Amino acid sequence: MICVESQTLRYLSLHTIYLLAFITKLVINMETKQIYMRFLNLLHALEGGENAPEMDLEAKKLLEVIAVHEANKSPLTVTSAMNLGHIASPATIHRKLDVLRELGMIDTVFEGKNRRTKYLVPTQAAHDYFDSVGKAMTEALTQP
Repeated sequence: MICVESQTLRYLSLHTIYLLAFITKLVINMETKQIYMRFLNLLHALEGGENAPEMDLEAKKLLEVIAVHEANKSPLTVTSAMNLGHIASPATIHRKLDVLRELGMIDTVFEGKNRRTKYLVPTQAAHDYFDSVGKAMTEALTQP
């Protein structure tokens, strides 16, 4: 009889552990979703502000790719940017590069004496934009 009770207890313990794991996973997923929703709300408020740059999603994605390349110490060339087919067609990318330049979010620079290859780099305005987005992320994570 003790053996049966021990097995039953073991079964209940495993069942309880699985149930707790499931509930924990559910709570974590809910919290993760809530954090993301808070971030989106803050981001929308940030982008709706009077100092927010007027960028559409393609321009933002292109700016993000340019910033990531620069952060990885391998600036994106204009030619490489034109080949980012997962963002848009080359003609659309060309227009978005013009929009980002007009907004003061990117600049083109040369490396050394090579004047044939233009590199795309984010400007201080882009870094300020990313800083404000980073602050929104931090705020979303720290809100109860």
